[in-house]
Amino acid sequence: MVTTRARPARQAPAGGPPLRRLGFLLVRRRRLVLALALAVLIGAGVLAAGAASGLSLARFEAPGSESDRAQAELVERFGTGSPDMIFLVTARGGTVDDPAVEAAGRELTERAGRHEGVAESASYWTRGKPATLRSRDGRHALIVVRIPGDADHVRATVLPALVPEITRGGDLLEVRAGGGEEVFREAVPLARQDFVRAELVIFPLAFVLLWLYQRRAMAALVPILAGVYAMVVGLALLSGVLLFTEISTFALNLTLAMGLGLGIDYCLFVIQRFREETRRGADRAAAVAGAVEHAGRTVLFSGLTVASSLAVLFALPFDFLRSFAYAGIAVVLGGLVAAVIVLPAVLATIGGTMLPRRDEADRRDRRERAGGHGLAGGHGRRPAGGHGQGPAGGQGPVGGFWHGLATRVMRRPLVSGGLATVLLLVLASPFLGLRFGVADDRILPPEASSRQTQEIIRQTFPAEETDAIQLISTTAAPGDVSAYAASLSRLPGVAQVDSAAGSYVSGTRVGDGDPARFRGEGTWLSVVPSAAALADDPVRLVEAVRAVPPPFEVLVGGYPAELADYRASVVDRLPLLLALMLGVTFAVLFLMTRSVIIPIKATILNVLSLGVMFGALVWIFQDGNLSGLLGFTPTGTLDPSIPILMLCVAYGLSMDYEVFLLSRIKEEYDRTGDTESAVATGLQAGAPLITAAGGILALTFAAYATASVTFVQMLGVGMAVAVLVDATVIRAVLVPSLMRLAGPLNWWPSGTAGPTARATTSAR
Repeated sequence: MVTTRARPARQAPAGGPPLRRLGFLLVRRRRLVLALALAVLIGAGVLAAGAASGLSLARFEAPGSESDRAQAELVERFGTGSPDMIFLVTARGGTVDDPAVEAAGRELTERAGRHEGVAESASYWTRGKPATLRSRDGRHALIVVRIPGDADHVRATVLPALVPEITRGGDLLEVRAGGGEEVFREAVPLARQDFVRAELVIFPLAFVLLWLYQRRAMAALVPILAGVYAMVVGLALLSGVLLFTEISTFALNLTLAMGLGLGIDYCLFVIQRFREETRRGADRAAAVAGAVEHAGRTVLFSGLTVASSLAVLFALPFDFLRSFAYAGIAVVLGGLVAAVIVLPAVLATIGGTMLPRRDEADRRDRRERAGGHGLAGGHGRRPAGGHGQGPAGGQGPVGGFWHGLATRVMRRPLVSGGLATVLLLVLASPFLGLRFGVADDRILPPEASSRQTQEIIRQTFPAEETDAIQLISTTAAPGDVSAYAASLSRLPGVAQVDSAAGSYVSGTRVGDGDPARFRGEGTWLSVVPSAAALADDPVRLVEAVRAVPPPFEVLVGGYPAELADYRASVVDRLPLLLALMLGVTFAVLFLMTRSVIIPIKATILNVLSLGVMFGALVWIFQDGNLSGLLGFTPTGTLDPSIPILMLCVAYGLSMDYEVFLLSRIKEEYDRTGDTESAVATGLQAGAPLITAAGGILALTFAAYATASVTFVQMLGVGMAVAVLVDATVIRAVLVPSLMRLAGPLNWWPSGTAGPTARATTSAR
């Protein structure tokens, strides 16, 4: 029996690019790297569990705004504020004015006021029976409750005990809970269930799709494990951020959604490059080093692009949106560690199981002929020709569907690019009808109890007492408010104005109201909107109230004013947000390509992609198309918070694929100096992988379309549309056509010929 002694691993060359040297180092220290990676995963898992439980609930607030100052004045000077909670009381027999029902209602109001954490409790019966707190048919009345404290205290501490106690009702009364705090208290666990349910579908689906693309079980499993690694490490990093600031619980959802997608994307590109290097005859060590050198560089630039796009959310003074920046950046870092550090060590250990079976057989044949073990650690030799090799030993295959498509597109770039642009503009056209609004209970499914409560209030009550607009003055005397209150009551959409001078309807004093309620340092007024006005456009009503000249200085607050100020703050900062996002990503692409034209072109294409995404959001979620299929209730507007988040995420992911494709094109151009050849060859090498990765990522997001919370559905559908459009029409048609039209200008100011081409010319 003859045994063959494996040759000792040759040392990697001392020179070469830093990433290539890193690749050889990861090969040599693969066991140590894997052991450290496992230790990090275990430690990160412990920290991630703590981070998940330490996330906070958030409100849509604009710190420092007029409504924010008004609320502070109302609490400090008058000991009152906007109600946080509504209890809808229904008389089981008769009306709410029946003596027995009234007595039970008063007792229930007092019981709610005595509950721990409740600062105020009032009702139809304790406020002199105003029409705004009684339904038109007399069967329902409202109890309003104020609970001071942040969202965590109100939703996680007070309401879980208060709601069951008050909604027990009795023989005379049926009680339901509602109000903004209760709506979002229900939304958080529903959204979490939506994401968990979607992930249970996504993991096996992603494995099947990866197996169909990779044709090896291990090559399908490893990217999914990398996605899990990115999620766990991302959450662990958030545990450090939680020491300094609060992070919204909804950020956990983004971590789950992006972690798997980015982990798969990044690993696919590294594995694909490892396969290409192996096909060219490199031994396993050199193949790993080549993958880290080329694909690793691309992944790092991609991660920098995505993180930069999300980092611009720090420019907004809203903790809710900043939470997504922290979560997104953390999960990107986790994905980079998984793809650039851990995966190369995995490839060095079990790389053969990542190769297609034909390539693995070829590798074994070469190994047997060489008499070695294939993990040499050197450069690796490349055959003069062979499978997957381009001309002159180039980097990509010639021929194939994508190469042919790019060639046909570049043959008639104006026609191809023009038709694709028209298609995208048509798909984006609904965006022109965008109307920003505010979120309400209709983000929940119809069976949610708080939504059912709000539906009854919307349909049977003439006004929205609990969502009154409050005007606070610290200088006016109570007697100065009569004319002002009468003027406010004449505004369209105002049902009633309550003040220390009495209650006013349509300019006429209709009663004394509750003067004691408005006593304090100065005075304040309560402008009660009609149900129709609040459902139509509460922000417009706030603007109308602010437009009425006051006889003294006032601050306008209350829930509608808070929504108006929040929306204005977000929308006003959109130009800054866009400028930062475009500027940062331009700089990243310039560093990668050393070109000015290519980043400009990429920006234009990504704006088109975003336009299609927003067109889909308006057409579906604002206008209500497909609402029956998806199971949501359209309101005719879009809350700006989620679209702004999606803007940053989608822009980063669009640039993600731009970086992947441009890196292959730039590599070919540096080798040949021929733009058209570089585009066609780069597209053939990169487009199949981009399309597969984009398809998997799109399906990952599309799974959230089955969610019960509209916010989650918007995120899933919008991101799926953006990724699909970007990975197909834009990368396959618009990129080749625009690069063909720009010609040598693509590479300005770095030059018009690649180094290999220049060397060939000099030799001649």
